[in-house]
Amino acid sequence: VQLQASGGGLVQAGGSLRLSCAASGRTFNSYNMGWFRQAPGKERESVAAISMRGGSTDYEDSVKGRFTISRDNAKNTVYLQMNSLKPEDTAVYYCAASSRGYGLGVKLYDYWGQGTQVTVSS
Repeated sequence: VQLQASGGGLVQAGGSLRLSCAASGRTFNSYNMGWFRQAPGKERESVAAISMRGGSTDYEDSVKGRFTISRDNAKNTVYLQMNSLKPEDTAVYYCAASSRGYGLGVKLYDYWGQGTQVTVSS
């Protein structure tokens, strides 16, 4: 599966952005999906995960209550709605697909998109 993330940009603290990740192929609904982020000088960290049919979601503690992951299997797309953004949310955001299982662990994911930059100004 090939993944293309979009929707990043520059936003003021407290603002919102919606990231999208479009997947190629006919088997999108057989993958668990996740969003991850990497800030300069830091390791890649998990943000959110969603199961194949969207029935289960999970979030990193720092984004709970502010971010929402969702998917539309008819459109082969996964979304990340980000509200109440903070400067510490600034990072390159990546979507990823897992054929190995569901969860937030980076090592579960075997297909990665190219990333989209999110910058939150204070």
